[in-house]
Amino acid sequence: MALSMFQIKRWYLMLTGKSVWHVNQDIGKCFEKDEILGYYNNMVEKVTKMPELLDSTELPKLNLENGKFTYFPVAIFQYGLGCYDLFLLTKEKRYERKFLQCVEWTLEHQDDKGRWNNFSHYCPKTPYGAMAQGEASSLLIRAFIHTGKKEYMAAAKKAVDFMLLPLEEGGTTKYKGNDTFLMEYTFKNVVMNGFIFSWWGLYDYVVATHDQGKYKRILDSTLKSLMKILPNFKCSYWSMYSLDGLIASPFYHNLHIAQMQAMYQLTGEQIFEDYAKRWTRQQKNPLCKCIAFLRKSIQKILE
Repeated sequence: MALSMFQIKRWYLMLTGKSVWHVNQDIGKCFEKDEILGYYNNMVEKVTKMPELLDSTELPKLNLENGKFTYFPVAIFQYGLGCYDLFLLTKEKRYERKFLQCVEWTLEHQDDKGRWNNFSHYCPKTPYGAMAQGEASSLLIRAFIHTGKKEYMAAAKKAVDFMLLPLEEGGTTKYKGNDTFLMEYTFKNVVMNGFIFSWWGLYDYVVATHDQGKYKRILDSTLKSLMKILPNFKCSYWSMYSLDGLIASPFYHNLHIAQMQAMYQLTGEQIFEDYAKRWTRQQKNPLCKCIAFLRKSIQKILE
């Protein structure tokens, strides 16, 4: 495989934690269980690393090869969630303005089926995924709570409804026996961080609507499925990115720790705290970190 300098630089920045798209994302700073406040993962650095966007009409763009740029919906959703947390923490109006701009972009770019074309730059034949649907839902629900505008909640419902459609019907959820999996990529195996980001979108919808029917049942089913497969995301020295056998980069390993911590606070399930502690110990072990870095580097080269 021929590697371009662009790919090498991008992978280096990601693997070393210096990419603006892979900044620190520890546990959220202002969320509460069973109440819609701040987000469960800390997206603040998504904003502070790109402060030039705050006082402009520009939104985050993904830098593609050959000098091309594109809007990446997940990046905009996450930037908006970071702005909302910053507004809650500081009460500064510029964060509120940017949050609402991200919300309006989200509303305008949702199609009539409730979807966002998230992966058009990567896999145009299968551009939809549960993570995009879930994060958009989380953003829109916070906008509804903040403004009272019903169109935001209606859009969040459409987002969740499409997310929960079976893969066979063009949706982003895999139903297999008694298990339910939220698929970040519909053509790959389960990705842990994407599953959890998706689950948070459904969780927010259940909390905001007080639903005790269909959505609550699927929320419970997906939680049980996640806990069931969680052991498959561990190895003797690190965490795995996906069930395709890909190991997590340092960024994603740290993200997994933060997600486990948040999931423990939201659900009270001990397994999440156990994995947070396990992966924290491994993250602090220089040998574990070195082995994982080398393995991930090799996997990136062979992709």
